[in-house]
Amino acid sequence: MTTMPLPASDWPTLEPGWVWLCGAGPGDPGLLTLHALNALRQADVVIYDALVQEAILDWAPQAEHIYAGKRGGKPSAKQRDISLRLVDLARSGKRVLRLKGGDPFVFGRGGEEAQTLVQHGVPIRIIPGISAGIGGLAYAGIPVTHRDVNQSVTFVTGHDQSGNTPSSLDWHGIARGSQVIVIYMGMKHAAQISAQLIAAGRSASEPVAVVTTATTADQQVMETTLAQLDADIKASNFEPPAIICIGQAVRMRDVLDWQAQAAGIPPVNLDPLDRGRPAESA
Repeated sequence: MTTMPLPASDWPTLEPGWVWLCGAGPGDPGLLTLHALNALRQADVVIYDALVQEAILDWAPQAEHIYAGKRGGKPSAKQRDISLRLVDLARSGKRVLRLKGGDPFVFGRGGEEAQTLVQHGVPIRIIPGISAGIGGLAYAGIPVTHRDVNQSVTFVTGHDQSGNTPSSLDWHGIARGSQVIVIYMGMKHAAQISAQLIAAGRSASEPVAVVTTATTADQQVMETTLAQLDADIKASNFEPPAIICIGQAVRMRDVLDWQAQAAGIPPVNLDPLDRGRPAESA
């Protein structure tokens, strides 16, 4: 396999006995960082999650590839077993790359795995990745921040360790305090989440977007409202993984759906926020 050399730089060396916890981004292999590519080229073993694209693993042909995916409602390896396997591989002298979808420290259990490694005396390096809550929405044409819309954004997970909606979340506080809400892994509990947000004062007609398999060729985007969210999910053929975005930023998709425009489809509305002025005059 022909490999393009990395740009000249002082690239770190993945030493035997180390574990690098690395974000693979939201799906599109082109969204990997150069540090991630450097790691893939050095690893003896790559332990990867369910959301890591197979094409990314092709960039580590010299390595053993071990699947350790965890998907809600499906048979999965126990987190403890995954963490301790990382320890065992490192102690055997392997150069270990733990490859996780998105960013390892954004709802990816990366903190748990890293802590286990440090507690067992295994040296680590953290390589951030582009999180789906930012990169996936960008591919859908939705900016998570926009000066005319929001000065805050809140990222939440739709389920906790038990698989239920997190009981520790203050949905009233989130509803009042954040203009844009981005929910990871929230499709299963969409009815409960939308009901709690509406009860806390969010408008039932507030725009919502659901983005599945973001940044890949299979990406799908559904626009709906907070009140219709659960019904529209059930009526669709959408399957996880999905990101749900709630807030006026979703309206910007009318002008920023760059993938549709690249396919020759004109923008739906050049002024979706009805500002009545050119964007550069903001």
